[in-house]
Amino acid sequence: MFRFEKLDVWHRAVELADAVYSMTRKFPDDDRYGLTSQMRRASVSISSNIAEGSGRVSDRDFGRFIELAYGSLMEVVSQSLIANRQNFLSIEDHNTLRHQSEELSRMLFGLRKKVLSNA
Repeated sequence: MFRFEKLDVWHRAVELADAVYSMTRKFPDDDRYGLTSQMRRASVSISSNIAEGSGRVSDRDFGRFIELAYGSLMEVVSQSLIANRQNFLSIEDHNTLRHQSEELSRMLFGLRKKVLSNA
C-alpha cells in the first residue's frame, strides 16, 4: 500500500472527484471544454497532489503539495458556484459539493499542519 492510500484525506479527495464527475455529466454538451473540463481537472488535481506530495522525500515538499491540493479545492468551490449560477448545477448538488469541500479543506489544513510540524 502506498503512503497516500493510508490517508483519509486522499480518500475524501477521490470521493469529491467522483461526485464532480457524476454531477458534471448533466452539464450541457456545449460546455464539455468549459466548466465541465475545468471542474473535473481541478477535482482530480486534489487527490493527485496529495499522492505526489506523499512521495516526496521531505515533509516540507509534501506540505507544498498539500497547498497545491488546497488551491485546486478552492477552484472547485468557485467553479461549482458558477455552475450553479449558470443553472448547470442544482442548488442541492452545489450544497453537496460545498459541504464536501469544507470538510476536505479542514482535513488538508490539519494534514499540512501535522506534516510541517515534522519538517
